[in-house]
Amino acid sequence: MPLDHVSLFVPESDIASALELYLAALAPLGYKVRLQFGANVAGLGPAETEGSADFWIIGVENPPNCPSHIAFRAKDRATVDAFHAAALKAGAKDNGAPGVRAHYHPDYYGAFFLDVAGNNIEAVCHSPA
Repeated sequence: MPLDHVSLFVPESDIASALELYLAALAPLGYKVRLQFGANVAGLGPAETEGSADFWIIGVENPPNCPSHIAFRAKDRATVDAFHAAALKAGAKDNGAPGVRAHYHPDYYGAFFLDVAGNNIEAVCHSPA
C-alpha cells in the first residue's frame, strides 16, 4: 500500500526558514504549499495534487532528537541537480552532492541536504543517464 503523507518536525522557532528552504528545494519537483494551518503547520504537494499535500512540515517546541531521512523521486538527473542547488542556495547544509551511488544500484543518482533539524533530505532518480 503506498504512503499517503509524511510529516517532518522542526523547531517551532525555525518553521519559517524551514518552509522557505523546502519551498526552494522542492520547487524543481513541482511542490508548493497546498494546505496551511496556522503558522506552524504547512502541507506541501506537487502541482497535480490541488487541495491535498503529501509532505508536511510541522513546527514543534521540542522536535525529536533523532533526525529522519526522506527521499523524493525525481523524473530525471537534471531535477536532482536543481533540487540540490536550490536547497544549498536557500541555506541548507550539503550532505552529498549530486552523483551516482553505484553501491545502491548502477543507475541510482541522488543528492542530499540537511535541514535546520538535521533531517537528511534526498532527491533520487533511478533512470540511466
